[in-house]
Amino acid sequence: MKARESGMPSEETWESFFDPVRTLGLLGLGRHTRHVVDLGCGYGTFTIPAAKCASGIVHAFDIEPTMLDETRRKAESEKLTNVRLYLRDFVTEGTGLPDLSVDYVMLFNILHAEEPLRLLGEAYRILNCGGKLGVMHWNYDPETPRGPSMHIRPRPDDCRRWAEEAGFTITAPHIDLPPYHYGIVAQKE
Repeated sequence: MKARESGMPSEETWESFFDPVRTLGLLGLGRHTRHVVDLGCGYGTFTIPAAKCASGIVHAFDIEPTMLDETRRKAESEKLTNVRLYLRDFVTEGTGLPDLSVDYVMLFNILHAEEPLRLLGEAYRILNCGGKLGVMHWNYDPETPRGPSMHIRPRPDDCRRWAEEAGFTITAPHIDLPPYHYGIVAQKE
């Protein structure tokens, strides 16, 4: 099941919104992080920097073959050998990764999906105890240049509540990620 329309801009526009390395650091991913999952990797904007930082494997999932092709191209260009790509409907089917197998899960600009608790439950299942969840989403502001329509765009309170319902403890309740995003970090105890 493809997530509801996200209003994803062109790659050039999308990448102008972020300093991916800084963003990942603010959201708790660092050199101490081993295995990472990127659910909805898109253009590889965060997959590639995560692979350069993490000491283990970065598992990148997307339902769009063209997005995986772009991420693959970037990983090969950077000579990264720790990126694993999965063409998979992870919203419906989950990741297929073993329980307690990763240290960090990225849910970036995807919790507007019809079943956000399902995604958060899968993140919880695959995370090791003490593992971190990074959530990033578009600000709840109709003036953002792109992003999901306002009727499906989650507010920060929604994301925090859903994460807690899935079993997570919120460790950073709101991180401002200008110009158009916010972040939340949670942990599996």
